[in-house]
Amino acid sequence: MALMLVTGGARSGKSAFAEGLAGSTGAPVTYVATGEALDPEMTRRIAHHRERRPKDWATVEEPLHLAGALTGIQGTIIVDCLSLWVSNQLMVRRSDDDVLRAADALVAAAALHRGLVVFVTNEVGSGVVPDNDLARRYRDLLGWVNQKVAHASSDAWLLASGLPVRLKGEPRA
Repeated sequence: MALMLVTGGARSGKSAFAEGLAGSTGAPVTYVATGEALDPEMTRRIAHHRERRPKDWATVEEPLHLAGALTGIQGTIIVDCLSLWVSNQLMVRRSDDDVLRAADALVAAAALHRGLVVFVTNEVGSGVVPDNDLARRYRDLLGWVNQKVAHASSDAWLLASGLPVRLKGEPRA
């Protein structure tokens, strides 16, 4: 079992970096996507991600129930991304406690996986304090979820302007 976290700002290269990590394992890769094509812009983003991935990678689309989605997958898993997953949780009106329990269940399910699991997420706590309750709640929840995953991970990376900075873990030979 190995968990990795890849975080950073919007368009920082997180997904491409995570895909490189996953592809380097030599194991079959399953891409677990949390985004939904609910508008034309998101449809374009999803299409771009699909075009970039190798054709032999499997894709599982799961916006809400990530812990269950990981069960039974063999090989390497990329979960892209926790940011949208937390947003999806809020949109179905889950309480903060429910979201945090779901995050605990996700970490537990990932820890049981025999291969590498790479989580992709946005770093949202470094900017301006949001001006409304929902946006502050989202920022706080995502920060707590990111912390849970980071603590459980053996490696963590921050992407800034396309450059990876190791936050946790030892370089491998």
